[in-house]
Amino acid sequence: MRFLGKLAAIACFAVLVGRASADDEKKKFDDSTFVDKASTAGRAEVAAGKIAQTRARNEEVKKFAARMVEDHTKANNELLVIVSDARIAIPDRMTPEQEKMLMHLQGDTVKDFDKEYMKHMVDDHEKAVELFTKASKECKNEKLKSFAEKTLPTIKEHLTMAKKIHEGLK
Repeated sequence: MRFLGKLAAIACFAVLVGRASADDEKKKFDDSTFVDKASTAGRAEVAAGKIAQTRARNEEVKKFAARMVEDHTKANNELLVIVSDARIAIPDRMTPEQEKMLMHLQGDTVKDFDKEYMKHMVDDHEKAVELFTKASKECKNEKLKSFAEKTLPTIKEHLTMAKKIHEGLK
């Protein structure tokens, strides 16, 4: 009987800790989180696009890559102006995952560059749509919120394009 009581207590504690962790995850999103994620993702998109412009074989993939470089460079510059005015720091590097992805795309181990690049673009833009949707609702800084709202349709368009091109490569 004592064993069951201890087991029930442990289970209750685990549930409470799980809820606290879930609440912490919800609380962690703020303007700075958005800026960190958006700025590193934007830089990764530009870098990957530049790689794709030279390594891709499919003309649609090359056009998409050029569009990524153009659109994300513009968005990165807009974000930079906003964070400068708001005095929000941006990371000076991409995330280790983004750097690893770029190294992979540049490396010799890529079997089908076009497919791998477009898969990354689908995955990255799905995450970006989630991020910018959340930011458009939850950012406190009105300029950041407006930036997210204004940029979201372009990111959704990129996602649609990436999915279409990726599907066409199979």
